[in-house]
Amino acid sequence: MIEFPNINPIAIDIGIIKVRWYALSYILGILISWFLILKIIKLKKININSKEISDLISNCMIGIIVGGRLGYVIFYNPEYYFNNLIEILKIWNGGMSFHGGFIGVVFAIIYTSKLFKISILTYSDLIAVVAPIGLFFGRLANFINGELYGRTTNHPFGIIFPNGGDIPRHPSQLYEAFFEGLVLFLILWIMMYVFDFLKKPGVIASFFIFLYGVFRFFIEFFREPDQHIGLLHYDLSMGQILSFPMVLIGLYFSIFFYNKHKINLEN
Repeated sequence: MIEFPNINPIAIDIGIIKVRWYALSYILGILISWFLILKIIKLKKININSKEISDLISNCMIGIIVGGRLGYVIFYNPEYYFNNLIEILKIWNGGMSFHGGFIGVVFAIIYTSKLFKISILTYSDLIAVVAPIGLFFGRLANFINGELYGRTTNHPFGIIFPNGGDIPRHPSQLYEAFFEGLVLFLILWIMMYVFDFLKKPGVIASFFIFLYGVFRFFIEFFREPDQHIGLLHYDLSMGQILSFPMVLIGLYFSIFFYNKHKINLEN
């Protein structure tokens, strides 16, 4: 059994101002992603300027926050929030959904692409390449907070979480940080640099959707379901039900865009 590090969830405390690790994870993920996208467009000679990228990042931030919050409200606890509408605005109390944030980012990309008349697929690929960075830091913050922990286990790397009872549990946040963060980032980076898939718009974004759905679906078998929801149809969690369409949609469009560009090259 591994001892929980018990790190203070508040990273910076200067009296009336308290900054949590969770907030820092968002900030750090966004800043690094912003920096890398600027490097990518310069290195790959993509005809997009820094203003168009900064607006894209800003709109995606709004999409993540609004979509993530509304996604949690609708997917995970609609009855409570519809009876307590003011609580929807209290995002500092927790409650964000990746799938809702993902939908918010999709709308942000569509809006920004129309604003600057830049291909939706180009914007999507750039965001997809760096998205695992934010996922990585976000899951580490979940671990520090001792939230979204895993199911009980007798395995030596089980951890007793402060809010998870006195039974060892899977550190599922670290599983997600590794697969949805590091592994996914490495795969997409190889697709971009080694195989130059940015020249095949849509493939990288589609592959991100597919792989995230696959990783999330299987890691959910180790993650404790939300207490007020439990397991649903076929003993699947809400996370698995929301991820399964991503697997199908991502796989379909990965094949579609790959074959589309292959045919164009042959012609």
